[in-house]
Amino acid sequence: MTRDDTDLRPTTWALCDGKQGMVNQCLGLAEALGVTPSLRQLSIRQPWRSLPPQLWLAPLKSLAADSDPLTPPWPDLLIATGRQTVAPAMAIRRLSGGATFCVQLQNPGVSPARFDLVVAPRHDRLTGPNVIQTYGALGRVSPARLAEEAERFRAGIGDLPRPHVMVSLGGDNSVFRMTEAVIDRLAADLRQLVAETGAGLLLTPSRRTDTALGQRLRAALHDLPYLWHDGKGDNPYLGWLGLADAVVVTGDSVNMVSEACATGKPVFVVDLEGGNAKFARFHDALSRDGLTRPFRGRLENWTYSPLDDTAMVAKAVRDRLADRPA
Repeated sequence: MTRDDTDLRPTTWALCDGKQGMVNQCLGLAEALGVTPSLRQLSIRQPWRSLPPQLWLAPLKSLAADSDPLTPPWPDLLIATGRQTVAPAMAIRRLSGGATFCVQLQNPGVSPARFDLVVAPRHDRLTGPNVIQTYGALGRVSPARLAEEAERFRAGIGDLPRPHVMVSLGGDNSVFRMTEAVIDRLAADLRQLVAETGAGLLLTPSRRTDTALGQRLRAALHDLPYLWHDGKGDNPYLGWLGLADAVVVTGDSVNMVSEACATGKPVFVVDLEGGNAKFARFHDALSRDGLTRPFRGRLENWTYSPLDDTAMVAKAVRDRLADRPA
């Protein structure tokens, strides 16, 4: 199958397990490739969803009633991410007779040789002839998209004072905890930043941000100039990234930190309680290479080359598709 950007584009599926961060990774790569994928959201029945992919004897029969279907004709290109997609992706590649070019994002937990291409962050330490290592997660942040979204939301921030500092909040996950102590320290640091710079704050909680902790932060900042996205209406996340002069982001999410670093703007990371060796390697690499600094209540300016992992991976996919036999 020989393809190029001006010829027939490959039919594409984006295979996800429902988590928005995973969806964004698949869609980000598809957008960088210039293709519009058919998004297939999987819902897996027990016992399969609790088993490692090697034990799924009939992966395509594991789908729950509310899952999107996986039936032929199989796509030319399959982009998949999430643990629940590993076994179905391998099955589609096999059933297509190898005609489907299968790209698995994130460490699949099985041999990379089971896919045409595996894209994994460096901190996973996964290697192989068909493995591409990235700093972090792929995403939908690009200069053109940031500029477009910034224009959409520019009027919404009104006369909020400059510099604009976006604060991107995560929350608890399997290794990190966002506690009252973390929120109180963040509030104190943000108050110091505003006192020294006169900044206006753009605060965006995520689905994992505890409601009570969000309210605690807002109460501590009540007299400062800020906007808070309450989840209603259009999501200003990308627009505020485009409008921000700097980004403060909690360190619990590889996706959020990667997206912040794709802007090329100063990125300050807020420590949460907990962590593990993988996250430490991720943050150490970004700090060492000059993309991030810890947030200590001060605004600093520096420059770096924005993370461009998505474009890099898209080029690798194009090249490998073009090299496939017709």
